[in-house]
Amino acid sequence: MKVQRSSYSLRKRLLAISVVLGVFGAVLVARAAHLQLISPDFYQQQGDARFLREVPIATSRGTITDRNGEPLAISSPVESVWANPKELLQHANRMPALAKALGIPQDVLVQRISQRADKEFVYLRRHLNPDIAQEVVGLGIPGVYSQREFRRFYPHGEVMAHVLGFTNIDDRGQEGLELAFDDWLTGKPGAQQIIRDRRGRTVENVDLIRAAEPGHDLMLSIDRRIQYLAYRELKTALIEHGASSGSIVVLDVPTGEILAMVNQPSYNPNSRDGSGPETQRNRAVTDVVEPGSVMKTLTLAAALESGKFTPETLIPTAPGYMPLPGGYTVKDFRNYGTLTMTGVLTKSSNVGATKIANELTNEHQYDMYQRFGLGHASGSGFPGESAGVLRAPNLWGPTEKATISYGYGLSVTPLQLARAYAALGNHGRLHEATFVKGADSASVQVIDPAIAAQLMTMMETVTGAEGTARRAAVMGYRVAGKTGTSRKASGGGYAAKRYAAVFVGLVPASNPKFAMAVVIHDPQGLEYGGGAVSAPIFHHVMDGALRLMDVPPDNIEQWFAAQAKKTAAAVAAAPPPAAPVAPVAPAVPESMQ
Repeated sequence: MKVQRSSYSLRKRLLAISVVLGVFGAVLVARAAHLQLISPDFYQQQGDARFLREVPIATSRGTITDRNGEPLAISSPVESVWANPKELLQHANRMPALAKALGIPQDVLVQRISQRADKEFVYLRRHLNPDIAQEVVGLGIPGVYSQREFRRFYPHGEVMAHVLGFTNIDDRGQEGLELAFDDWLTGKPGAQQIIRDRRGRTVENVDLIRAAEPGHDLMLSIDRRIQYLAYRELKTALIEHGASSGSIVVLDVPTGEILAMVNQPSYNPNSRDGSGPETQRNRAVTDVVEPGSVMKTLTLAAALESGKFTPETLIPTAPGYMPLPGGYTVKDFRNYGTLTMTGVLTKSSNVGATKIANELTNEHQYDMYQRFGLGHASGSGFPGESAGVLRAPNLWGPTEKATISYGYGLSVTPLQLARAYAALGNHGRLHEATFVKGADSASVQVIDPAIAAQLMTMMETVTGAEGTARRAAVMGYRVAGKTGTSRKASGGGYAAKRYAAVFVGLVPASNPKFAMAVVIHDPQGLEYGGGAVSAPIFHHVMDGALRLMDVPPDNIEQWFAAQAKKTAAAVAAAPPPAAPVAPVAPAVPESMQ
């Protein structure tokens, strides 16, 4: 049988293969031309997107200092460890080592990564010591990286806590002056382009897109030394008297600058755990109190301005109580008889203050209080500052008019009290309170300088031998001030044994430098008044502050008398000198005899 040969030849086969290869070659050439000549930018971007990254450049927050340049809040560099979940989950066997290095339970770490499996970024631990962060990254676990950040540090801890406040983990102000000046303190992060390899390691810095701008520094009016004095004395007093809380404010009288502001209880702003709104609140500006008898000074200011009274005007206060319409009775501590208007302040007579107020119109009395800043914010700009409560004069009945004259029926902050009394020491000029050194705060004349001088002289008797604030006196200095003791409102009435002890003073009285307000809540024991609880705090703080600031004494005679008394006491306590010993002739050696 004859076999037919196939018509398919080798030549045709080679030709077909050549055609196919030619077509594929043409396609490849066309594709290469398209990539390199027609649309290279698109594919270059796609390639860069896999290796070229734009990363932020961290910047520090501005430093906060006291008036002498001492740092109060600084930013320290730290490292935060983060991961790419998509990449890390491909190496799940490295999870135990990563959890151990980070100090995180393994199940917590796995859950955190698994819940974000579709993401490309998740923080693992933030604000770590840079050495620890580098140890974690040094394990070489795919998908684990670190980046530079800054964390706020407060060297003085709870002493400055209520003034400064704190920042959150993203370094933004949350409380206090950190919040009030957040825009000023916050820097602007920069940005740069880098090339990373497939393991995420930086290979090359390509371009600086935007330079980082650090935040602006802020110099406060606070004096760190006076702040420490105030904090120490306040904490000591709360322990001694079993009080629940307290506040101190110290102002620079000529400028209105806040030199110290402390509260108890306090908290540690360096710790983000263990403190809540109750301890973080700056009570000196957010909490109000019925001031008690410290209001009598302002009531007497209105009386002097009316022209109906002088410091020597006689006020009958016998028999020590005074009934009012509606069944309310105004009472004094005891029957003081007839007092001068100065004596009403010295003895803190409620009956005397009521009789003086009854000679004034509601509108004049109200106008005087609000001129001194009551019922208005102090202008400090502190977040959450309270304006207090001062009801309109058309709402006052006979009882309200009387009680307001000696400090009930209205509410003020400790800062408002210090500011009002600072105006008396500043020849009747009221400054806006400020936390910034050299801010040149606005001021206004609220009372005639002559009346302010009269009131200063009258207030000096309060700290004298016959006054209620003898414990506020400072050796070598004339001190003017006023005590206040108010029962605390509770459940729609006044609690039987809950008090606020208040003292506001100025020193040296001849040319005041400091105004200081002290408010202590719920002192326990037999002594709970402003003269017994708050006045001694004023004494201790001002005794140190006057010397720290080199304020010369204005009561030279008292100062010299005190120094002489100390010298005499030291001499009397010194041991008598030893009797003289007769000289002994030196022995002559036997060889020379």
